[in-house]
Amino acid sequence: MYISLRDRPKAEPVGRARRGRVSSTVVTLGVVSLLTDISSESVAAVLPLYLTSAMGLSLLAYGVVDGIFQGASAVVRIGGGWVSDRTDRPKWVAFCGYLLSAFSRGWLVAAQGFAAVAALVTIDRIGKGIRTAPRDAIIAASADPDDQARAFGVHRALDTVGAALGPLLAFVILAVVPGGYTVVFVLSLGSAVVGVTILGLLVPDRRPRRERAATGTRPAPFRWRHLAEPRLRRLLVVVGALSLLTIGDGFLYLSLQDRDDFAAHWFPLLYVGTNAVYIALAVPLGRLADRWGRTRVLVLGHLGLLGAYACALVPAQGAGPTLACLALLGAFYAATDGVLAAVAGSLVDPAARASAIGAAQTVVAVCRMVAATAFGALWFALGRTESLLVVAILMALAVPCYLIALSRRARRSRPAEAAP
Repeated sequence: MYISLRDRPKAEPVGRARRGRVSSTVVTLGVVSLLTDISSESVAAVLPLYLTSAMGLSLLAYGVVDGIFQGASAVVRIGGGWVSDRTDRPKWVAFCGYLLSAFSRGWLVAAQGFAAVAALVTIDRIGKGIRTAPRDAIIAASADPDDQARAFGVHRALDTVGAALGPLLAFVILAVVPGGYTVVFVLSLGSAVVGVTILGLLVPDRRPRRERAATGTRPAPFRWRHLAEPRLRRLLVVVGALSLLTIGDGFLYLSLQDRDDFAAHWFPLLYVGTNAVYIALAVPLGRLADRWGRTRVLVLGHLGLLGAYACALVPAQGAGPTLACLALLGAFYAATDGVLAAVAGSLVDPAARASAIGAAQTVVAVCRMVAATAFGALWFALGRTESLLVVAILMALAVPCYLIALSRRARRSRPAEAAP
């Protein structure tokens, strides 16, 4: 099982950023994502307290809502990519997804009862699933072929700034206005509406097939066979297998909390620490992926995750192991999130780019949901240390196998690459 190291996309000259610069379209989409993440994460931060304290629902009810929040977008991501490719309108498919999420924010202010909140959270997550692949396809189309991972890094850094600001703004509001959940929801709605407006007015309507026709290249219509590209299939298998060993941030934080008082005392800020590292490393690791090899950086990211598991297993207490775990976890996301989209989009014809990105994101999301469920059962059966050790050993075995496969592919590719 291997993936070609030659994952650079074919040149598409229309509307590209010049070499060494990030397209204004990428930055604008980053601002849209920043505002949308402020909207979604401010709600996610207060949702547990709102449902259990303000609405008086049980922890079981919150568990159902949280499961919807984490997983509902996974099942529609490939559908959003497919519609984008079929219609050749990625901007407006993404716009519909953002608009759907903004719609859910407006009704959340007036929602009463478990069923209403669960339905609105589902609508919001469906909107996220619809918009993700078309938006990433626009980023890939707007970036220089040799700088796509860097472009995704810029976008993801801005996106993560919003993910960090949302909870902070929510907690500031609740500190100033105790019980002011309605104020948080109004902030969320306003941020989402501004983001949708910027997308509709400022982001150009990139149409891959029309742009290829304008350059004299006969545009290929979307075909499902595009997704049967062997390199894409291998990528999906590999990232799916590795994602089955990705247990999720919450379990790592709970493991750190269970080990010592430092993590327990600062638990609410552990998420902020991971996001801060992500913001700092997203662009440098994207640049490294474009220069050194995107699939290699994917492997490097999973080595970082393995290091995070090791830090969580270290019996030593105090700030050192906890901060190292957060740094390695943030590096893992910076090396895999945007880079995976850049790799998947480069392995197929541009007519199927959004579908390929959506397929990769769907596989990762579904496998991580399975991993979280399985690890929860494993923790219940074996305990914290033993269950984490099992996953760390499996990851330690999987990553070298991936490295060996990559090296074998590189050796096989050299004669062809040397040919004129």
